[in-house]
Amino acid sequence: MPLRILYGTAIFLGAFLLFAVEPMAAKRLLPALGGSSAVWITCLVFFQTVLLLGYLYAHWLARRPSIRSAVLLHIALLVLAAALLALISYPDLSRASTHPLSAIFTTLTVTIGLPFLLLASTSPLLQIWLARRQQGKIPWKLFALSNAGSLLALGLYPTLIEPHFSLPHQRAAWGIGFALYAILGAVIAWRIRAAQPAPAGAIPQSAPRSPLRTKLLWFLLPAVGAMQLCAVTSHLSQNIAAIPLLWILPLAVYLITFIAAFEVPFLYRRWLIVRLLVVMLASLGYILSKTDVSLPIVIAVGFFLIELFLACFFCHAETYALRPASPSEATLFYLLLAAGGAAGTIFIGIGCPLLFDANYDVAIAFLATAAIAIPVTWPNGWPQRLLWTTGTALLLALVVMLHIVYARDTLVEERNFYGALRVQQSHVPPQAETVRTLFHGTIQHGTQWFAPEFRRTPTTYYAYDSGVGLALRLCCANRPRNIGVVGLGAGTLAAYGKPGDHIRFYEINPAVLPIAQNLFTYLRESPARITFVPGDARLSLAAEPPQRFDVLAIDAFSGDAIPMHLLTTQAMRIYRRHLAPGGILAFHVSNQYVDLAPEVAELARAADMQCRLVDTGSNNSRGEYRASWVLVTNNSEFLSQPEVVSSAWLVLRKRGLYPWTDDRSSLLPLLQWNFLHLH
Repeated sequence: MPLRILYGTAIFLGAFLLFAVEPMAAKRLLPALGGSSAVWITCLVFFQTVLLLGYLYAHWLARRPSIRSAVLLHIALLVLAAALLALISYPDLSRASTHPLSAIFTTLTVTIGLPFLLLASTSPLLQIWLARRQQGKIPWKLFALSNAGSLLALGLYPTLIEPHFSLPHQRAAWGIGFALYAILGAVIAWRIRAAQPAPAGAIPQSAPRSPLRTKLLWFLLPAVGAMQLCAVTSHLSQNIAAIPLLWILPLAVYLITFIAAFEVPFLYRRWLIVRLLVVMLASLGYILSKTDVSLPIVIAVGFFLIELFLACFFCHAETYALRPASPSEATLFYLLLAAGGAAGTIFIGIGCPLLFDANYDVAIAFLATAAIAIPVTWPNGWPQRLLWTTGTALLLALVVMLHIVYARDTLVEERNFYGALRVQQSHVPPQAETVRTLFHGTIQHGTQWFAPEFRRTPTTYYAYDSGVGLALRLCCANRPRNIGVVGLGAGTLAAYGKPGDHIRFYEINPAVLPIAQNLFTYLRESPARITFVPGDARLSLAAEPPQRFDVLAIDAFSGDAIPMHLLTTQAMRIYRRHLAPGGILAFHVSNQYVDLAPEVAELARAADMQCRLVDTGSNNSRGEYRASWVLVTNNSEFLSQPEVVSSAWLVLRKRGLYPWTDDRSSLLPLLQWNFLHLH
């Protein structure tokens, strides 16, 4: 087999496997960690960090004085990695007591750490080996081939792999693919051992070394690109859904810019890209300043992906333009590129939640993009210097302005692994006297009006005529009720409590309970007996004896995203075990972008239960929002009550849907791409 085909096949397969395992591994972790979008962002940090270690390994291995020892070590690690994949299974995180960050890093390290590191080292290592074999220049186009393999994997995962194959089948197929890669890698390593044209394994030195300024930009430009990727992905997945589709779209755009920069560099025109980038940064900066406005999904996703493409194409094309001429600096180039990617991802994924109480990630990524453009475009003269210096100043002002806006009328701000929370207070509308609203990101998670006539009135999505309102009012005649609620929010459902009732709240975010207890009065003024269970609701329910709930409300959200592990057949079995005879499951499915009702109906049919959809409109005079609830029960007496019959409707089936399981689910058929109005 010709050398370039052999090496190209290994690089392409390695890159395909590298990016196929990313959404697979992250999806495997979601059910055990509350379905939070932060799971994927933390996984991104892990992947970028191990990518850096892979490049460091390639850099170290390519410089071993003995090519024989380097080859034998590489072959041994390939064999060990393949063996580990066959022997090690995912640990049970349901009993993990460590912080989610530690749990994610530990699990990924144990299960895919070594294979991922070897896959990550493939492109730089084989490029330097091929340059040694041919005693020529670094074959930079193989880097674009690597990204093409990655892009193919990302495209196939949400469209073919996720909808049609369970996670065990995905893992088995990936393991077979890695075994083939290990064989191919061992063959290449053995052949490089046999053919050693360069003395003592040395790499030809024929070009001047790069200056320090250039090496700094090898690090800083990829760092800014990674910040853009992480911030945009976080923004989309927090406010839409924590699903592979919305992880993959930004990552695919990110990789396309690498391919364009390294494979077809003549497409890059700095004068054009910087002008388009200025327009996008200004436009999205303006949109970010409108903190009370949400865009339709097509516009939101489209605008952010276009900006991400322009920013990353700028960063990666400028990085390629600064590539080293000397083959001896090739692995250092890749090493600094990976270090920048890891640093940018760590700053957004781990640093920002620790440094800031509110979410400024996207604005900070925009600021960094404008700032890095100053040294890059400095040689183009004063117009570019003035443009990007001004842009940097304006984006810095945007970050400051967002801080001021978030702090205005804000009683508390707190950010942790599960997202950014804040409580705002206002006096509008006047009949409410004082209004307090709990926000998770940009989504309202509960509101209380403090005027005496409204103080104990459920507002927002929980009005008396809402689905959960019907279930709570009509489930049990006049006897005391046993109520379970997954998701605390402001504690609004406690307003339904009566003497003798028991309401049990399940809440994964430890920051929510103090807010609900101290800044809202629903909990402390409810006559019901109220208990709280910390941690993920599904894991808690699975560990508890049957609670015999008359109503179990599933109302857990992360931003406007969907914790999909709460909507599977396995979850339904847990819920049914905790229902009293005739009990009702109330699923809150209000969402800007996803029509969840048909999927809940599929789960109900699979559980041999009936379901009804209750849609209610908004009422601004009482602080009530448009709400959608799906009620699932076999209580025919409840379903036959006139108020239920007049308000609840059968859910129409949707083609292509199936009951989700922990191993197989896809939101793609449920996305409402034609949502056309702001809210």
